[in-house]
Amino acid sequence: MLDRRNRHTDASPTTHDDLVDHLVRSSPLGRGEAARVVLDVLAYFDESAEEFVRRRHRELQSAGLTNPDIFERIGAELPHRAVAPPELSLRQLRRIVYG
Repeated sequence: MLDRRNRHTDASPTTHDDLVDHLVRSSPLGRGEAARVVLDVLAYFDESAEEFVRRRHRELQSAGLTNPDIFERIGAELPHRAVAPPELSLRQLRRIVYG
């Protein structure tokens, strides 16, 4: 099963069995829980820069921040993503959110 927020939600076995095994050995997680954690982390890192910007904008807006603070914060967070996108100006960030 595939959905927009979590592209790796298929309950079938993953190709990351070694990682699931490691989590089971090194944490209190059961096999099913560990597999869900792995899939959730993969989905998180599968998020495009545009999806990240839109999601963070919604999250920060719902937390009561104003757009100037939101876009400055998103701009500071982007370079720290696992695969950092090219640097985006505040204007480019606004265009991603508002078109």
